[in-house]
Amino acid sequence: MEKYLTLIIAALSFTAVQSQDITDAMRYAQDNTNGTARFRAMSGAFGALGGDFSALNVNPAGSAVFNNNQIGLTLNSYHTKNESTYFGTKNSESNFTLDLNQAGAVFVFKNDDEKSDWKKFTLALNYENTNKYDNSLFYSGTNPTNSVADYFLYYAEGIPLSALQNSYYDELNLGDQQAFLGVNGHIITPVDPNSGTYESNVPPGGNYYQENSFESTGYNGKLAFNAAAQYKDKFYFGLNLNTHFSDYRQATLFHEDNNNSTTEGVRSLDFANEVYTYGTGFSFQLGAIAKVTKEFRLGVAYESPTWYELTDERYQILTTRGFNYDGNPALSNATPDSDVVLIYDPYKLQTPGKWTGSFAYVFGKTGLLSIDYSLKDYSNTQYRPKDNYFRPLNNQMAELLDVSSEIRIGGEYKINQWSLRGGYRIEQSPYKDGKTVGDLTGYSGGLGYNFGSTRLDVAYSRTERDIQKQSFSHGFTDSAKINSINDNVTVTLTFEL
Repeated sequence: MEKYLTLIIAALSFTAVQSQDITDAMRYAQDNTNGTARFRAMSGAFGALGGDFSALNVNPAGSAVFNNNQIGLTLNSYHTKNESTYFGTKNSESNFTLDLNQAGAVFVFKNDDEKSDWKKFTLALNYENTNKYDNSLFYSGTNPTNSVADYFLYYAEGIPLSALQNSYYDELNLGDQQAFLGVNGHIITPVDPNSGTYESNVPPGGNYYQENSFESTGYNGKLAFNAAAQYKDKFYFGLNLNTHFSDYRQATLFHEDNNNSTTEGVRSLDFANEVYTYGTGFSFQLGAIAKVTKEFRLGVAYESPTWYELTDERYQILTTRGFNYDGNPALSNATPDSDVVLIYDPYKLQTPGKWTGSFAYVFGKTGLLSIDYSLKDYSNTQYRPKDNYFRPLNNQMAELLDVSSEIRIGGEYKINQWSLRGGYRIEQSPYKDGKTVGDLTGYSGGLGYNFGSTRLDVAYSRTERDIQKQSFSHGFTDSAKINSINDNVTVTLTFEL
């Protein structure tokens, strides 16, 4: 006789134990080239140029290049396509969103004292979505050997059965909660209740059909308060004080079933997880630009680590379907007695800082060529406080992550009021193995038209990266190969005041 068992985790609770991993940290540590259409059309190569709102996020000295007060607004479309391969089965999933990506204003104060070497000062305020998290991913296939039961076995190992039977879900830490779900969902059963050894109730024999779907929404926003100055006709200096805002939601659903011949056990299961992460952060940036000659410019900029304070909420549902439960009372006498949404204590995350060196050559009023080179050491990513809980995770990041370099190349050619633009970028993997997250490559193009006091810019950009997506972080870590492609169309209106 078949029987269904559902464990629902869906109300309110508080716990001091966290639920983070490397993937969560990398969500905030990695950059994305967002911003104005001119900036995106040139693949973000603006460190020695300035004169663009998004250029301030590369080198804050760039606002001193503006000659007039301006405001800018940017509308951006995001199209993400994920092509997956899991044990030979191919799938494709895509997502499209549209939003107001950037809004900024710059105010230029020219120095009327002709004897002063300080020619002008600028103040700017610019908001951008530095990352857009709207994404969809699906993969499926028949796993010849491993079941998701290994995930629950990993967490249950060493935990006496009595500790799970005599506790409520919200009284346990995250790992023990997964063991609680596995035992009460009859996915695993104790071999020796006292020693904490367990075995799988999923019938042996392999050929486990598995599906995994991911849906995420949200953004990471950055509000930059900028001040910059021009010294003589050759030097520009700038400072950004940045406030960061994060709002991220992810829903996953893992399904597994099998037709292995047996008299009892779990025939299929569905394991759903929803995570909501929100919080704020702070960072600062320093930068300088030098006009070595009339045509040749150099830039250097430093971006500090971003110090986040974040909060996680988690919601879980586990549903199992088995057969012949009545033949084994041990598989039918456990009933879950909790119904909670977990709200974890706030925690801190420090992402790595970044250095950027830039070169630009300006061909009079006809065009320019610009190159940026950036370095970021992802192994410096850290969760805080550095107590016994976060220390293993921080050590793991220091071991697995690496220094990543990025090259951005952009060019612009002007024909009367028209501007033609193009760009290319390549970013190294932040992982030492180069496979968990592969190198990113991208290209871009666009055009602009100057109406005088108003400018309209349009850009198209495309990036591509290969990713190995693990089903779960521990126990059951079989992964799908993902080719992720992002296409973006950006439109910016800029007005002189």
